[in-house]
Amino acid sequence: MQSWILEGRIRVDGHIVSAKQKIWGNEKISVYPHIVSVNEAHTAEAIPLNIIYEDAHILVVDKPAGMVVHPGNGNWQGTLLNALLHHAHQLNDVPRAGIVHRLDKDTSGLLVVAKTIEAQISLVRQLQQHTVKRDYLAVVLGEVKQSSYVDAPIGRHPVQRTKMAVSSQGKPARTHYQILEAFHGCTLLRCSLETGRTHQIRVHMHSIGHPLVGDPIYTGRPRKTSPFMAQFMMQFPRQALHAQQLSLAHPQHGEIMSWYSDLPDDMDSLLQALRSKQISSSHGTR
Repeated sequence: MQSWILEGRIRVDGHIVSAKQKIWGNEKISVYPHIVSVNEAHTAEAIPLNIIYEDAHILVVDKPAGMVVHPGNGNWQGTLLNALLHHAHQLNDVPRAGIVHRLDKDTSGLLVVAKTIEAQISLVRQLQQHTVKRDYLAVVLGEVKQSSYVDAPIGRHPVQRTKMAVSSQGKPARTHYQILEAFHGCTLLRCSLETGRTHQIRVHMHSIGHPLVGDPIYTGRPRKTSPFMAQFMMQFPRQALHAQQLSLAHPQHGEIMSWYSDLPDDMDSLLQALRSKQISSSHGTR
């Protein structure tokens, strides 16, 4: 919308406007859309996708760890967007190929994609209104004492610009977390998002002294654990985070729909290894 304003494609009472112009009511707003094919900037690639649901309006993908969602610096090919363009050619005419939210490259799990502009508008509104339910499984360092939540704004790190951080200048962010299983040196949590800030779970858990196992950016050492266990958990090759469950209102008929993703093999093996050493005590069911 901002680019359309700059291009003069949005006018108020026939006049070209700026994005900061106030609207007082009863004006006539004219919009002249510029539908740009995504293929002008991105190309379709025959990349396998694990699609767990699809209809004429949306599709839900179970993204593997290691796949980048949207092309960017250093990752212009092999992304989820490239794969989507090959899978559904109509996504050429939907902004960002229908992608309305993201997962980090090394986070696995569920993503919803809009197949039409109308569906995209609906999903974006649901995300803005915090009515999309997103639950993650996370293995964090340290022994979390009780289920709770983190309510702390997140913004760009003041020095390391590739990182995010809790900041008074950031945007509001809230993460609920529930203890599922406790180990000596780490804890399995279910994290639920109210907001969807960049790296939100990773930043919030790091801020309370419980960074994710294997996180290469928001790092930390488990407290009150042996050097062996610290080494074992830090050798996990990615942040131990999986988007397990997704619920939303279908853009066409409004029915609430939910999808579930099994724990990926690497995280399942991590938990099995921890349990096999008889270092766990149950705090609930997975």
